[in-house]
Amino acid sequence: MTDLIVNLLVGSLLLIGSAFALVAAIGLLRLPDLYTRMHAASKAGTLGSGLVLIALAIFTDDTAIATRAIAAIVFFLLTAPLSAHLLAKAAYAAGYRLWGNSVHDDMAEQNKSES
Repeated sequence: MTDLIVNLLVGSLLLIGSAFALVAAIGLLRLPDLYTRMHAASKAGTLGSGLVLIALAIFTDDTAIATRAIAAIVFFLLTAPLSAHLLAKAAYAAGYRLWGNSVHDDMAEQNKSES
């Protein structure tokens, strides 16, 4: 009975994690500019990979593998948002502008005050 519950939990985590990874991939293809694409990749991709790693940690009988999976989740949560932010800031400084229908550009106001 316990094996059935664990298998159902792991299977559902894998399906949900895969769905988030699919949403991230579709976001990379469909969203209009660099900044929204990075947002989709960092948020949905991190959540998807985190759920898949949680499923691995639950399913495995090896403590070393479960510990590595948890460490990878922590690594993703610490690095993905930071790297997406820094890449977006560098892209803006390099001249990649927002999509034409964007509502508000917070960085334009910051650049005016620095000049």
